Amino acid sequence: MSEATGQTGGERGFVRDIADKKTNFAQWYTDVILKSEMVDYAPVRGCMVIRPYAYGIWERIRDLLDVRFKATGHSNAYFPLFIPESFLRKESEHFEGFDPEVAWVTHGGGEALTERLAVRPTSETVICTMYAKWIQSYRDLPILINQWSNVVRWEKSTRPFLRTMEFLWQEGHTAHRTADEAEAETRLILDVYRDFVQDELAIPVIAGRKSEAEKFAGALRTYAIEALMTDGQALQAGTSHNLGQHFAKVFDIQFLDTDGQLKHVWQTSWGVSTRLIGGLVMVHGDERGLALPPRIAPVQVVVVPIAPKPAREAVLREAALVAGSLGKAARVHVDDREEQTPGFKFNYWELRGVPLRLEIGPRDIASGQVVLVRRDTGAKLTAPRGELATLVPRLLEEIQGAMLARATSFREAHTRDVAGIDQLESFLAGTGGFARAGWCGEHSCEAQIKQRTGATIRVLVPDGAAGHTCLVCGAQARETAYFARAY
Repeated sequence: MSEATGQTGGERGFVRDIADKKTNFAQWYTDVILKSEMVDYAPVRGCMVIRPYAYGIWERIRDLLDVRFKATGHSNAYFPLFIPESFLRKESEHFEGFDPEVAWVTHGGGEALTERLAVRPTSETVICTMYAKWIQSYRDLPILINQWSNVVRWEKSTRPFLRTMEFLWQEGHTAHRTADEAEAETRLILDVYRDFVQDELAIPVIAGRKSEAEKFAGALRTYAIEALMTDGQALQAGTSHNLGQHFAKVFDIQFLDTDGQLKHVWQTSWGVSTRLIGGLVMVHGDERGLALPPRIAPVQVVVVPIAPKPAREAVLREAALVAGSLGKAARVHVDDREEQTPGFKFNYWELRGVPLRLEIGPRDIASGQVVLVRRDTGAKLTAPRGELATLVPRLLEEIQGAMLARATSFREAHTRDVAGIDQLESFLAGTGGFARAGWCGEHSCEAQIKQRTGATIRVLVPDGAAGHTCLVCGAQARETAYFARAY
């Protein structure tokens, strides 16, 4: 980020140290998250330090989602970070799926352990062990538990927020009496994720089921929400898994039902992680840096006093009164740093994506008004001080809606129906995006698409495939699939 230049709009002079988004998206992403002080690289390979500004975004995600979970009957708990190797090995498909990514503890207190401990890659196995202890009768069901925690996966290639060796997430784990209840839970959480990401993060998503090749290891069915980034690649933004009775049978989680019979429970697991922050950057960010939707922004309004020395005390006093007048209508910060110019502060907060900037100087005090600047459009307006308490919340909602509309328009413009693998390959070689096509359901056709184009089935949607044919083999399509290259 450059020093203040006196510019007050979306001119590129602000951010000449940020790579051009259109020509070098990967470097642009790295520049934005580092220069906006969201993260820094940790001294451990593949790990990140989440700095206060980005952690503030995560706190908003956590708090807003937590309310939704509790409103649907879920409670929070916490389970151990360390998982005995024998637990992971009990479910072979699950173990094979995670083994390449597991970090193992082999020594403790200077002594070799008799059994290796996995550093939590996910918690199904340790939670199942406890559920087998807690569940005895149908009266103990359902169990609806979520935990907020960190996990470790030994990734070979990493990028902050999108794929790191350690990351933060929530993982829900539920147990149910019947298959129908478990399926209803799985779809309920999918809806919670979809609504949350669209309503709070202003990111449009496509919800659907994963193919057998792409589902969670050990699951009966996996559902996901998929978002489109502005480089044309997809991001899996959340998953909800119907685990069936696979884990229940392995871990012997049984209950005495109303008919007097011992039965295995039906289970689900589901989660979202700090990769949502990476999605925010890639969907809404621009050449000036971050652009945060108001509902998720840690700071919604920044007040910048424009105060020449003779009027400094009066302007700062007025800025504090203006901020105070907003009360609970917005999350407000007054940037009263004396050592920085107003132009520098404009740049600083634009880079951090604060939705609304409020400027106030001696002339504004004299006229009883302030200047407001929208981060999403750069539009300026002047408003009487007395109207701010009603105007600011309305503007923030307008910005929220405009950001979702713009992201939705981008996704629709980059979603195309394709009839064959040649069309798919051509589409992906251009702007990229979501390709919608019929699929016969055969893994061989799915594998051929991945090998030839690098694209995978992101989700299968229940909109029918009547009259469609598979884009690879030409057989009658059994599913409608969304294909894309993905992070």
